Amino acid sequence: MTPDVSGGHDLTRRQWTMTLLASLGGGLEYYDFIVYGIFAKDIAAAFFPASDPVAALTLSLAVFAVGYLARPLGGLVLSHFGDRYGRKTVFVVTVFTMSACTLGMGLVPAYASWGVWATLLLVLLRFVQGLCIGGELPGAITFVVETASRRPGLACGIVFCLVNGGVLLAAMVNLALQSWLPPAMMAEYGWRIAFLFGGVVGLVSFVLRRSLEETPEFLRLQNRASRRPIGEVLRDHRRPVLLGIGIVALTAGFNGILFAHMPAYLIQVLKYPPKTVAMAMNVALFAMSASLLFASFFADKVPPRRLMQASALVVLIGVIPAYQVLARGDADLFLVLPLLTMAVAGANGSFAYLLAGLFPTRVRFSGVALSLNLGFTLLSGLGPLAANALIGATGWAAAPGLIIAASALIGLVVASRLSDRPTTLDQTVPASG
Repeated sequence: MTPDVSGGHDLTRRQWTMTLLASLGGGLEYYDFIVYGIFAKDIAAAFFPASDPVAALTLSLAVFAVGYLARPLGGLVLSHFGDRYGRKTVFVVTVFTMSACTLGMGLVPAYASWGVWATLLLVLLRFVQGLCIGGELPGAITFVVETASRRPGLACGIVFCLVNGGVLLAAMVNLALQSWLPPAMMAEYGWRIAFLFGGVVGLVSFVLRRSLEETPEFLRLQNRASRRPIGEVLRDHRRPVLLGIGIVALTAGFNGILFAHMPAYLIQVLKYPPKTVAMAMNVALFAMSASLLFASFFADKVPPRRLMQASALVVLIGVIPAYQVLARGDADLFLVLPLLTMAVAGANGSFAYLLAGLFPTRVRFSGVALSLNLGFTLLSGLGPLAANALIGATGWAAAPGLIIAASALIGLVVASRLSDRPTTLDQTVPASG
């Protein structure tokens, strides 16, 4: 995919509006998804028998995993409709369904009232949330690169900047509720407020998204839309899918460790104060968002694979020393964590643009969804488990850095096999229906 340089280099007002509306859904959906993890203990108390608190928390986290594992299936189903009938329809459906599920999770009665039916309804709502996320981010990437054709790299950066914004919003809502409500009220209904807030904001996003227009690239090819896009991707674009997983590797591996492993690792293994960890994580998340947006600004001006290579090289060299500093137990978290997130900026700011450029318009949604969801499920989903296993096997507190270093090595190798400018395959792959 090549940027449109014929009419200037800035986005029009309409392109800015479409990009922001497309990006907003990713932020809101990640808010909904992360809020569950933040309040897992309270949800366990509400929806699982209280006779064994440890078992209840385990079951609650298992429900969290159900949502994560639903992502690839959701990506396959929703991307089929996105390539077959249009990006806009899928976009509107996902944000509405996600918001309805979030409201439902805030309203469903507790186990004490409905018994096992309450738990089953929670699992169902969580599963549907995962399905929606599986189509939301691939859809956002596809939509913005096809809409903001003059600055696709920057547009992708905006998507993931607002995704991080959703995670940050979840942390801020948690902080506000913990400050306003005593622990007993938090356990009883405080966590529900967070879900209700996310659901209402999501419904507002749904209303706004209804004004989205279909992407110009899809409209041009609408009459030649693939009837079986996933089959076409698996038949004609297997190598791009593998390259796509490699492109995603560093971002997925790093983010999985940062969001799902780092807080517990710092508090439980290295004994840092929980309040310090929470505040430093928020500072790091802000640094990540700002730096990836800065990097994405240059993704349209320099070969984006060079940004990927530079980021992977910096991480490969620096991540083990950074973890060794953390492992001492006295590191300045407000310095080390932001520096780590800024080191990944080149990859975070370029991977989505590079990924979208691997696939032609007729199957782009499906190709992006397959690569993105496989990469994130494997690396973000299994990375934290692998990090804990490495610590246990080696006794080395800095061992989680090896997971990120391996992800960086994959990114470095894959980036070297890409061209300097992402291009679609529309000119070389015959249409097949």
